[in-house]
Amino acid sequence: MPEALDEFPRLKLAHLPTPLVEMHRLREALRTQSGRDVPRLFIKRDDCTGLATGGNKTRKLEYLLGEAVAQGCDTVVTTGALQSNHARQTAAAAAAAGLACILVLFDTVPYAGHAYRKSGNLLLDRILGAEVRVEPAGADAGKVFAELFKEIEAKGGKAFFVPVGGSNPTGSLGYARAYIELADQAEARGLGKAVLVHASSSGGTQAGLIAGAQLRGGGPAIAGINVYRKDNAAMAEGIHALACKTAALLDVSAPPAGSVDLDDGYLGEGYGLPTPEMRTAVERVARMEGVLLDPVYTGKGMAGFIGQIVSGKYAEMEAAIFLHTGGTPGLFAYEEEFVPC
Repeated sequence: MPEALDEFPRLKLAHLPTPLVEMHRLREALRTQSGRDVPRLFIKRDDCTGLATGGNKTRKLEYLLGEAVAQGCDTVVTTGALQSNHARQTAAAAAAAGLACILVLFDTVPYAGHAYRKSGNLLLDRILGAEVRVEPAGADAGKVFAELFKEIEAKGGKAFFVPVGGSNPTGSLGYARAYIELADQAEARGLGKAVLVHASSSGGTQAGLIAGAQLRGGGPAIAGINVYRKDNAAMAEGIHALACKTAALLDVSAPPAGSVDLDDGYLGEGYGLPTPEMRTAVERVARMEGVLLDPVYTGKGMAGFIGQIVSGKYAEMEAAIFLHTGGTPGLFAYEEEFVPC
C-alpha cells in the first residue's frame, strides 16, 4: 500500500481486505441471454466491511473519524435521506469510537412504502444509539445545522461534520486505498484488462477510485452507474473536481478532464425510487449467486452492470468487476417491491 495513504489520521474500522468473488452462474446466464461470450464476472464484497452490516462508507469513515479524533471532537454530525446507508454506518463508527452521533435526516424521497419511515436503516440508526432528527424536504439545511452546532457548543461539546456520503477529499481517501487493494487482488488472480463498475451517488467512492488509480499508476478501468442525479454532466463534473482534490491530497497528478465514466441510463424517476430493472437485478443476483443487493444503490448499479455486459460494452475486457457498496438493510424498507401484496 503506498505510503502516501498512511500520512493521514485513520481509525481502523473495516474488515479488510474484502473478498473478490467470481460470479460463475451470472456469467453463464448473461452469455446465454446475449448470445455472445462475456468477460469473467466478479463481485468485490464491500458489503463485508463488517461495521453494522457493512458497506462502502466504512472505508471513508476510517479517515473521517480519524480526523475527528485527531481534532479532539466528541460529537459526529452527518446527514442524508431517511434510509441513508451512510448515516447508519456513521452511527456505528461513532459508537465504535466512543463518540456521540447526531443524524439529521431529510425526508426527500417521495416513496410511500409503509416501512420506509420506520424500518431498514432508520431502525438500525436508533439501535446503534444515534440521536435521529427528521427534517422535512423543504427545510433550510443551513439554518438547521447552524442551530445544531450552537446547541452542541452550548453544552460544552465539539462537533465534527461529515458531509453527505462522506464525500469530501478526506473521505475519498478510503476509496483511493480500496482501489489499490482491488487492483492488487485482480493482479494476484492473473486478471488482465478489467473494468470496475459501481453505483455512483454522492461521488466520493468514484472520486476516490479515480485518485487511487492515479496513485497506483494503473489498474482496472472505473465506470459509475448514476443512481443519484438527473443532471449527469454536472454530476460527472463534480466527481472529477473531487477526484482532483483527493489526488492533490495524495500529491499525485490530477486525472484528465472528461475521465469520469458515468452512465445515467438506470436511474429511473429519481434517487431512491424503484425501477423494474432494479427489482430484476436484485432477485437475479440473489437467486444465482446468493448475494443480497439493495433497492437504492447496488440494485440499480447491478442493473446497469448487467445491461452493459449484455450490450457488449466490455466485450474486449478479460474481467468485469462489480463493486458491492452495501445497503442490504434498505431491503426491509422497500418490502412492497419484492413481496406480493
